[in-house]
Amino acid sequence: MHIIVDEESVKLRVDVFASKFYPELSRSSIQRLLADNKILVNGKEIKNKYLLKLGDAVDIEYNAEDDKKIPTVDLPIIYEDNDCVVINKPAGMLSHSKGSFNPEATVATWLSTRVKDMSGDRAGIVHRLDRATSGVMICAKTAEASTWLQKQFSTRKVEKHYIAIVEGDIEPSEAIIDIPIGRNPKEPSKFRADVNGKASVTHYKVIQRNDKYSLLDLKPTTGRTHQLRVHLHYLEHPILGDPLYEGASGDRMYLHALSLDIMLPNKERMYFEVPLPDEFKAMMV
Repeated sequence: MHIIVDEESVKLRVDVFASKFYPELSRSSIQRLLADNKILVNGKEIKNKYLLKLGDAVDIEYNAEDDKKIPTVDLPIIYEDNDCVVINKPAGMLSHSKGSFNPEATVATWLSTRVKDMSGDRAGIVHRLDRATSGVMICAKTAEASTWLQKQFSTRKVEKHYIAIVEGDIEPSEAIIDIPIGRNPKEPSKFRADVNGKASVTHYKVIQRNDKYSLLDLKPTTGRTHQLRVHLHYLEHPILGDPLYEGASGDRMYLHALSLDIMLPNKERMYFEVPLPDEFKAMMV
């Protein structure tokens, strides 16, 4: 689409301007178009904060058919009612895309056929598991349920247990890691231990050891991004298969969300658990 900016649109931010012509796109989708240079002004790349000038030529490259090419997938369902659905997320799958132009299936695209009165790239996603993490994940099917479940997480009323394999013989065999975490300004995709960061607390307990690795039960009482990965890296026992935090190479990242104990929107307290993947057991022989 080729558009010449008129007086009515002068000083509009370019993403706001684009949304006028593509109201079906979310804000993150439009930002993804900008990041992919699918929106140009006067034939040039521009930033999201660019304010339009009279006579600017805006070119927007978008094909709605691209959104329809995302493959369908079946995910293992542990529990489902009218409010929510609990799945066993496979390793390698994103919880949600950062925009509608990622052609791969995600938990959010799978969930889109179940949600009601919600829209957007993250509709129904109330908490997130990293792409490389497998295990139990709860999703909302309605806006009311989404608000309820998010509150359970934000007020720390959810009990989560993870299983990880880390390098080396970690000591002591049980401890609490109370180390604040903040984003690494030199590598924005990573986090680090930071005295000025957000409070982050993890309880760990060694379940099994062999000559190379320790199998850990992990209970985070806060929910920071990459928390378990950062805390174990800080202890110099990174998770196997986590190269972002200096873990040794592996066929996957050995972090699994084992269980979730939560109050559902129907006011019933439920406990969900998914089996430990076979590769974890094989690694600890």
